[in-house]
Amino acid sequence: MTSPDTSLTTDTEARDVLIKLSRESGLSMEGCRIRRSSSRFCLGVEHGDYNGMELFGVGTDRFLWMAFRPNDSGRLRLFSGNFPGDGVIDLDLSRLPEPGTLPDSWARFPAGAAWILSRQSHPLARGMDAVLIGNIPGGGMSRSASLTLNLLISLAEVNGIAMVRDMGLVDLAQDVENDYIGSPCGNLDQIMILFAREGMGTHYRPEDRSIRHVPLGPGAPDFRIMTLDTGTVRPGLEKSTYRIRHAECLELGRICREKFGFQGAGAITDGDDFERIRSHLEGEHPGLAERLSYLFHAGQRFRTMLSAWERGDVAGVGAVFRADGIGLRDEFRISGPELETMCDLVRTVPGVLGERMLGGGDKGASGALVLAGSEEEVRRAVATGYPRSHPEYAQRHAVHSCRMVDGITELAGW
Repeated sequence: MTSPDTSLTTDTEARDVLIKLSRESGLSMEGCRIRRSSSRFCLGVEHGDYNGMELFGVGTDRFLWMAFRPNDSGRLRLFSGNFPGDGVIDLDLSRLPEPGTLPDSWARFPAGAAWILSRQSHPLARGMDAVLIGNIPGGGMSRSASLTLNLLISLAEVNGIAMVRDMGLVDLAQDVENDYIGSPCGNLDQIMILFAREGMGTHYRPEDRSIRHVPLGPGAPDFRIMTLDTGTVRPGLEKSTYRIRHAECLELGRICREKFGFQGAGAITDGDDFERIRSHLEGEHPGLAERLSYLFHAGQRFRTMLSAWERGDVAGVGAVFRADGIGLRDEFRISGPELETMCDLVRTVPGVLGERMLGGGDKGASGALVLAGSEEEVRRAVATGYPRSHPEYAQRHAVHSCRMVDGITELAGW
């Protein structure tokens, strides 16, 4: 949700910016604390969350930093260094705006976090002042989920609300986006940020809602997680192709349940069952047949990817990442021309192990797994080729090299 400040690279730099923002906004932050929330990089199954599938990904070091402190005004007052033109967002906690009544701006997220907590019978007796800055790139690395989790945890803390960092918190964060913002997102982003651990992947199993942290296997080569920001501005999920795919998958799930006895597309794991259902869909619902094909084959590849990660076989992980990207492009049809240009460019570079679009689709960022020695060649390929294909984004695209980090971190304030 926040426009990135790509000049920030360290916590110390972010802290200095937050101090400056406090002075500019007139919000005194003496005695504050800082909460840092990460971005995420999904390795599989992208778009599997709203289809009941297993998920795997890592937290990445593009962050949102929020300095916060309680106040006794009964108001929620926030200032974003990414959107200084919006001024101080000032909300009366006793009269929170109802869903759908605020303008389309980042102010909907703090209002939604407070509204959801109040709806869950968590009284917000104390207000909160906060200043924020972020360097999370555009669509694909889950900046809205990062912001929402940060707000929920911090609002609960200043109000003395016991907030266990479990799937219940994931549900609250998803409720903010579903019920207040109107975005039909699943829970992948929230899971991958909340449970992220440095140097590990997060494995989520929907059948028992369990989380397992999986270390990268020994002997893995030095590699980079790279995000390829196209410079495009992606609308909210509620205004994008994501909304259409989400609705299609709800219909696909209904057919799987009512006609074939499966809980949803994610429950189809046998090849004969897949062929039987796909054949049924091809006549009346050819689009749903394609969606099912992507989900089924991505689910089959998931085991291969997870096993490769556990062995430290990064090339194997990259091969699955690439195959998933082709499926997202050709069968799920959720990608976009700028995203695919990025993939086409880096695919030609030796040492790029896999590449695909990231996140909700249409616009935003692609991603790649790259051997360390090929990082600079990837940067050169993008710098040369992308402006030629999309000159309108020549000054706005960016390449980021990321590492695996903890998802939520508390830092000293001032």
